[in-house]
Parts: sequence; C-alpha cells; structure tokens
Amino acid sequence: MLERLEWEVFLTLAEELHFGRTAERLHVTTGRVSQLLKKLEGRVGAPLFTRTSRTVELTEIGIQLHEDLHLAHEQVERGMARAVDAASGALNSLRVGYVGALAGQVMHGAARKCAEGGFGSPVRTEEVQVAESLASLREERVDLLAICLPLRAPDILVGPVLFAEPRMLAVSAGHRLAERTSVSMEDLAGLTLLRPAGAGQDEWLSDRAPRRTPAGAAVVGGPRVSTFQEALQQTGAGVGAVVVGAQVERFYSRPDVVYLPFRDAPAIEWAVAWLRTRDTPRKREFARIARDVGQRAVRG
Repeated sequence: MLERLEWEVFLTLAEELHFGRTAERLHVTTGRVSQLLKKLEGRVGAPLFTRTSRTVELTEIGIQLHEDLHLAHEQVERGMARAVDAASGALNSLRVGYVGALAGQVMHGAARKCAEGGFGSPVRTEEVQVAESLASLREERVDLLAICLPLRAPDILVGPVLFAEPRMLAVSAGHRLAERTSVSMEDLAGLTLLRPAGAGQDEWLSDRAPRRTPAGAAVVGGPRVSTFQEALQQTGAGVGAVVVGAQVERFYSRPDVVYLPFRDAPAIEWAVAWLRTRDTPRKREFARIARDVGQRAVRG
C-alpha cells in the first residue's frame, strides 16, 4: 500500500514539475521529496519523471499513474473533508471575514443567498482590518477570508476570483500628480508609497508597495499603516500615496484625496481563502456562491 505522503509527493510534483515548489507546498525538504519519489519509483519498477538540471517531466508510465491516482486522491480528500466537516458540526456557523467595503457587500450577499438556499448552517460575516487579516485566518478567528490577490502562502487555499477592479493611485489633493487624469506605473518613481502592516514578505500585498517600477526606477517605502482609513488619512495629509482599487470612488470619497486610474497596471482581483488544513466541502460551496454573487455585483 502507498503511504499518503508518497502519493502526495507524486501528485504535487506532477502538478508543479519543480522539486522546490513541491517541497514548499508539502512542508518537507527537497531531499525528502527525492527520497519518497525514489521509493515510489522502486515500487513501480520504472522512472516516473525525467529530470534534467532545468526541467522535470512525467514519463509515459508517470502520466498513466497520475491519471489513476488523481481520481483516487480526489475521492480520499473529499471523504476526509466530509468527515472533518461532520466532526466540527455541520450546523455550526461559518465565520467569514472580509477586508474592504465591496468584499463586505459580496460576503453579506453570499450569506443571504446561503440563508435562502438551505446552505445547512448559518453564515456570520465580520470585517477584519488589514494588519490582522491573515492572522485572523491562521488563528482560526474566521473560517474564510475575502481578500485581495495575489496571495502566495502554502498554508492557505485560494478559491475562485470573486470580482476584479481597476487599480488606482490615491494621492493628496495637493500632490503634483493630482491634476492628472491617469497615471503610469513609472509615475511611482520617487513616490513615497504607504506600506500595509501585517503583510508577509512577498506573500500578500507586495504588489501595493513595489520597490521598483517596471523600468527599474526606485520607489520609496513609506510608513506602515494598519487600517485603510489610516492609509487614507496619511494620504490626505501628504505623508505618502497608496495603491488602491476602484471601489474607493464609490465608498471612500474624501475632499483631501484624489484617485487616479493606472493606464498600464493589471486589475486587482479578490477571492475567498481558507486554511489548507481546514478544507471542507462547505467552504468550497460557500466560495462558489460568493463567486456568483461577486460577479453579479460587478456587472450591476
């Protein structure tokens, strides 16, 4: 019989095709990945991957094994998730946190949809502050979190995109850029950008305070802010600028702050996230409902 970690290493490596990323996702060393793969290949009696210094690819036998194990693995994961869900009590309320006004509207809408459609358990929503966002999820103060992307954290699963909004730059009304109708990413050169507190190194919100422009010009890192209202207050006072989503024009209008759309920056996407170790069908179902609500909210 295969050990659980053996097939998890195989399936993850088949997806990532990279030993380092596989080790990171499974929270083991690359040496352990190689050891388990060698053991599995010994069981099979043939190589499952071809490896060079630059590439990792499945062999024909590896492709066949992946097709067979993938379906079985999904069934095992669903069974385990249902057991965890049952053990935690399906009727317990689902605690959903959110950051920002538009995410809050979508989460409240999804909660109403769940109540109307026989979701099976009540959904309780609550706002969390930027600095406490990931901690509230990791410390299990909330079960799910509506949060902006990108989010690169191996311990957190990210569900489908709820909505996307244009990226904007918030500056004080007296700033030299305030008279513009739009800005470029290169306009960040020399600007002092406020940095969100609670953001891990490169795992979340690093796109809001880049160190350099696409052309390589330096961007000055400003003070850290713990809440969005604090960020706007600091911006209006001229302490720094902040990268925001277009929802600010609807929900956070201020006479001392001007919002300028970027001409050349990607949209900001939002999704529901939850702990990988607490993955359940109920959370995935809520994420699907929230996605439908979010897409309708943006179209409306």
